[in-house]
Amino acid sequence: MSARVDVRDARFQRWQALLGNRAARQRYREFMVQGVRPISMAVAHDWEIRELLHDAGARLSGWARRTLDGVRAERIAVSRELMHELGGKAEAVPELLAVAGMRADDLARIPAGPGLLAVVLDRPATPGNLGTLIRSADAFGASGVVVTGHAADVYDPKAVRASTGSLFAVPVVRVPGHRAVLDWAAGAHAGVRVVGTDEHGAVDAAAHDFTGPALIVIGNETTGLSAACDDLVRIPMSGAASSLNAAAAATVVLYESARQRAAGPRSGQAPAGASGVCGDRAGGTAGGRRDG
Repeated sequence: MSARVDVRDARFQRWQALLGNRAARQRYREFMVQGVRPISMAVAHDWEIRELLHDAGARLSGWARRTLDGVRAERIAVSRELMHELGGKAEAVPELLAVAGMRADDLARIPAGPGLLAVVLDRPATPGNLGTLIRSADAFGASGVVVTGHAADVYDPKAVRASTGSLFAVPVVRVPGHRAVLDWAAGAHAGVRVVGTDEHGAVDAAAHDFTGPALIVIGNETTGLSAACDDLVRIPMSGAASSLNAAAAATVVLYESARQRAAGPRSGQAPAGASGVCGDRAGGTAGGRRDG
């Protein structure tokens, strides 16, 4: 039988904290998952589901009943009013919400080897853009995403929603700074290239060879990552916009990488870019299977 929550008791307050308080998420090592697709993806990719909250006043859909019956988690019936408060949408009450455990911030989760294609995002400020970038990384076959420094929280509900479940399909690892990433990359595979973007990059992204192992670096040009780029590429722009945000620019570069890899190895290496800034301007900004 399900437990039941009808008042704003200590348990409800913990759920609210998971939605709005990064420190609470980190303390409990868990976070709230909202939405049919994100919950389904978390289950499909074997994330730890600790609690399943369901609308006590609703006739549940087949999907909700199957999830409740098939997932090993504590089941909690929650009043409709409280589910609405936790659901994140003014116009709808969710059937289900999930509380999931975080995975380890371990770079070993990202599969290394000759097919390595990882995105390193330095200090992203906006959870929505972070989630969008994770979605693009998943869509274009990236091995993983690394988030460095004091950044927007990967497990912020806005980031989780914006990823549309891709957070659960592609490894996303948080590290304190760039040194851990560079040390990991050096041991991941011989010949891995660190590629940044800048409006003054030596070649267009389409002219750069992305078929080998690569780290695509996106973010703040003033950090220690700036000296680590082996190559710089630019994203040509012809409109009035002066730049792209990190998620948009990363999507362009990831698409180009996926296109090249699908076409097969090039006959010759494209000219290497100059070492230097891993820019946050991509003409402006840019930027084996995964464990999730």
